[in-house]
Amino acid sequence: MRWTVLSDNRTIDPAFETEHGLSILLETKKHSILLDTGASDVLIRNAERLGKDLSRVDYVFVSHGHSDHAGGLKHFMEINKKAKVIVSLDAISGKFYSNRRYLHSITTEWPNIPEERMLPIEHSGRICDDIYVMAHIPQIHPIPEGNQHLFVQDMQGQFVQDDFRHELALYTNGLLFTGCAHSGLENILAACPFPVKMVVGGFHLLDDHESESKLTELSHKLTEAYPQTQFYTSHCTGDAAFAIMQGVMGDKIHPFSCGTTI
Repeated sequence: MRWTVLSDNRTIDPAFETEHGLSILLETKKHSILLDTGASDVLIRNAERLGKDLSRVDYVFVSHGHSDHAGGLKHFMEINKKAKVIVSLDAISGKFYSNRRYLHSITTEWPNIPEERMLPIEHSGRICDDIYVMAHIPQIHPIPEGNQHLFVQDMQGQFVQDDFRHELALYTNGLLFTGCAHSGLENILAACPFPVKMVVGGFHLLDDHESESKLTELSHKLTEAYPQTQFYTSHCTGDAAFAIMQGVMGDKIHPFSCGTTI
């Protein structure tokens, strides 16, 4: 199994473009899976630089409805004519907003997805023998403080706090992909019914929101509850937040950026 970062906020190689978004190409013995699509067509150009043929992707997984994870889907579908789209219908139908700094839409401009290519997810379950998706993740542990800035617009046009019913997580072959982990990293791990060797994705732990004490507590919990698990993060995990977590977790947590291949 190999995964390669096509879109992210960061890079250590100026040959790659960055954006506020996330897209990872996961290649297993059986499948090629695109995990989120970033915000634009950056994933297409970075894939070309890496020699990755996105037309061969079998599945594209959209973790939630925000444009920094689903905005590249329309560009991906222009070059890929076969991949099944794994997505929550709540993600497609929702109108999403952030009031961080100022009120603005983060709703995705969705392409027309042919019915035969849609795999709409309403409940947790198996997509095929080695791909499992978690939906409606129970929020029994704390959720990220940054969620306070995220809203959905209801039928009456009112802005209500986003409960992230549109968020999904994906598991395959020991790897758990969190998307942005708006439902909370602990909650997503608790909802996964399989042993997790590796957690990959954004953790939505913003530098100006999460306290050092909460990050330290979370890091200790993850280390103790999942001693065999490695954690890889970037995108919506802040630099300061990562440093605090690494101070506790040591070599159990790692950064990634555009072009990273594991």
